[in-house]
Amino acid sequence: MNGDGKAAPNGGRISAHAVCTAIRDDIVTGVFPPGGRLTEEVLARRYGVSRVPVREALRTLASEGFVTTRRHAGACVAEPTEQEAADLIEVRALLEPLGAARAAQRRTEAHLKVLRGLVRLGQERARGGRTGELRPLDDWFDETLAQASGSPSLAALLTQLRLKISWVYVPEPPARPVAAWDTCAALVDAVARGDAERARALATARADRAPGAYRLRSAPPPQRVRGPERPPERTGREHRKQPPGQPPGQTAVETSGQTPKHSVHTASARS
Repeated sequence: MNGDGKAAPNGGRISAHAVCTAIRDDIVTGVFPPGGRLTEEVLARRYGVSRVPVREALRTLASEGFVTTRRHAGACVAEPTEQEAADLIEVRALLEPLGAARAAQRRTEAHLKVLRGLVRLGQERARGGRTGELRPLDDWFDETLAQASGSPSLAALLTQLRLKISWVYVPEPPARPVAAWDTCAALVDAVARGDAERARALATARADRAPGAYRLRSAPPPQRVRGPERPPERTGREHRKQPPGQPPGQTAVETSGQTPKHSVHTASARS
């Protein structure tokens, strides 16, 4: 994007779609944190555009749930609740099997070529222990499978869900990466054969593992496990001579049947 905010270097006008994509990417990657203000003037200067495409982009992002408008504050980055975050996983689990089933009926040879190439790379890197390189491949696989469904609206929904999940969750590496990519390979085989039911079942199996593969970005850090507390140090007063027949450490008021106001046991419980 250029400095005057009106035209691209190649002479074309910057579209609101391009600005929307740029802002969305910055929200997903955490450049703009949840609750942060999104000022048109600042955004226009950041992306080198006028305020008009920024305003249109913010409206689009608000309809997608990435941006919200607050009274006296203007546009701000949305702050999804835990329930809303959980809903993303559930909705994706419903839509991905549908997309896989349609891909088995509508995929092209170009789609199959890309999917098979991604599976090959995923399996190689999973078996080689290069798990840090698997997440981009997994996203690319999901996006290609969605495109193979032949339904632009469904593909757009799945893409939006994937971005939102990346926004609110921290993706964890799969516990069994080799098995995960073997499932992807079986899914591609089903799509290639046109077996919609098998593709749906395999996509459901992949989606069922999703909740355990993510943790909320806003979740508090794990609590430190405290070791056993040391017993209180004994003072000189605790070594007073006990009356005959009285258990050590027990005061005279305790043996009389009365309830002490500040007994040793009460103090220990409060500590």
